[in-house]
Amino acid sequence: MKAAVIERQGGVENIVYREWPDPDYGPDDVLVRVRACALNHLDIFVRRGMPGFPVPMPFISGGDIAGEIAAVGAGVTRFRPGERVSLNPQTDEGMIGEELLGGLAELVRVPAKNVIAIPDQLDFERAAATPIAYGTALRMLVTRGRLQAGETVLVLGASGGVGIASVQIAKMLGAAVIAVAGSAAKCARLLEIGADHAIDMSSTDFSREAWRLSGKRGVDMCVNFTGGDTYVPSLRTLRRGGRLVTCGATAGFDPKTDLRFIWVRELEVLGSNSYSQDDVERALAHVASGKLDPVIGATFPLHELAAAETLMERRDFVGKIVLLP
Repeated sequence: MKAAVIERQGGVENIVYREWPDPDYGPDDVLVRVRACALNHLDIFVRRGMPGFPVPMPFISGGDIAGEIAAVGAGVTRFRPGERVSLNPQTDEGMIGEELLGGLAELVRVPAKNVIAIPDQLDFERAAATPIAYGTALRMLVTRGRLQAGETVLVLGASGGVGIASVQIAKMLGAAVIAVAGSAAKCARLLEIGADHAIDMSSTDFSREAWRLSGKRGVDMCVNFTGGDTYVPSLRTLRRGGRLVTCGATAGFDPKTDLRFIWVRELEVLGSNSYSQDDVERALAHVASGKLDPVIGATFPLHELAAAETLMERRDFVGKIVLLP
C-alpha cells in the first residue's frame, strides 16, 4: 500500500509518501480501506515530537478515519467486506495514529469493537471529520460541562474542528453561543455556521466583549482548550458559579492563573479527556441525521500531507482538513 510516512520527527520535510507493507490483522480485527482521514493537532505533535512520549519511527499518523472494510478477521461476525465505516480511534491497545499505526495510508488495521457502521447518506469526508472533534466536544459540553438549554457558552478557538463542533452542539442543545476566533473572516464564517455572536480576538479584548454581550452578567460556560494567555481572561468572562471546561492547551499548558476569580465567583474548572465509544457513535448519528454538520475547510490528496500540515500549522482555515488516499 501507499502511505504518508513520518521518517523521523521534525519538520514537514520528514514526511515521505511511499510504499509501506499492508497491515497484518488478527482474528478480532478488521482491515479498513481508507477513503478519507481528517487531520488533528495530534498529528502535528506526533510529527514534531512530544516530550516524554516517544513514538517509534518511521510512523504513520492519522486517527480520524472513514472508509470501507477490505477484510475481516476470522472471529469477526458483525461486519463484512464492503461495508462503509468510521471508527473510535481510542482502542484498548492505544490511540490509532499516536500509539498504533494510523489512517494516513491506503489501509489501516482496526480492532472490530472500535468500528462504527455509517449510512450511505453520510459521505466519507464528513464521517472522517466527526469522531475526534465531535466526540471530544460532546464529552466536554454534555458529560463534563452539563450544558443546558438557555445557557450562554463562550467558545475559544471556535474556528477549528473541536471549536466548530462545540458551537454546533451548543446550538443543538438550545444554548446561546459567543464564538471567539483570530480574524474577522473567521468570525464571519462562524456567524454563518450558527454562532449568535463572534469576537475577533486579534482586535478586541474578548473577555471585555463577552462580558458586555452577556449583559455584564457573565457567561455560564467557557470552552477553553487553548490555554496560554487566554486562561485568566476566560475566568473573567464567567458568571458566579460558571464553568470553565478544557480538553487541551494548544497555546500552552502552564498558564498564569488568578485564583481570586475562582473563589470569589465560586467557579468550576473542569477537565475533559478524550471521548468514549458512545460519544463517537452519538456524534456520527447526529451528523447522519443532519443535526450536526462538520465543516470541511480543505481537502488534499494523501501525497500532499506536508502541504496539509503546513496549512494546519498556519491556522489559516476554518473547520477540518481532510486527506483523500
